[in-house]
Amino acid sequence: MIDNDTKRLSRLTAILTQLQTRHTLTATELAKKFSVSTRTIYRDIRALEQAGVPVLTEEGKGYRLMEGYRVPPVMFTEKQANALILAEQLVLKNKDTSFVNDYIEAVEKIKAVLGYKVKDKAMLLTERTRFELNVKSAKSSNNLSDLQLALTNFLIIKIEYINEAGSISDRLIEPFALVSTTENWLLIAWCRLRDEFRYFRIDRIRKLEVLDEKFSPHQMTLQQYFDKYY
Repeated sequence: MIDNDTKRLSRLTAILTQLQTRHTLTATELAKKFSVSTRTIYRDIRALEQAGVPVLTEEGKGYRLMEGYRVPPVMFTEKQANALILAEQLVLKNKDTSFVNDYIEAVEKIKAVLGYKVKDKAMLLTERTRFELNVKSAKSSNNLSDLQLALTNFLIIKIEYINEAGSISDRLIEPFALVSTTENWLLIAWCRLRDEFRYFRIDRIRKLEVLDEKFSPHQMTLQQYFDKYY
């Protein structure tokens, strides 16, 4: 029951974010996005209404929030909103699923605090902006978000790694930096097995576990690393 309540609370919050992001959404669109029935969406909308959220129903169109319902924590200029939309299109080229999904969810929350006029222009720019290169390429990894979390919190990672020759090994590594190439992401990390810094292509990480154990931060910048080793 607790898990179900937690899932519902999470969905209600996400629905509210969606309603802030878009002008109008149908029950069918929301049901598809959250993998639930339209009947569940009807109940969720009633729950939001009972909580005092001014959800308006437009016959034949769907649901929308009463204009002005928000207290934006951050105000974006039109140029700043456009920059975020442009960045979103660039991110879609990335080969890592976790990174793309996290960024898209973040941008949706940012769009939610935009005023209606700026939001309309941002949505238009989304529809009219495309980077054809690699946009439809298959994603080749799903670890970037976990690696970023481990890197910033100095957490040791356990990985199962397959090298270029096809050999598989288990490693304990200390993430140091992430470097983007034209094809994939590379992780620079201190490898405890080899007792030295190594590059790891993240699309070759077959399994990854972020451990609770912390390591001592490496006292150098990325530029100092390049100066020392290259």
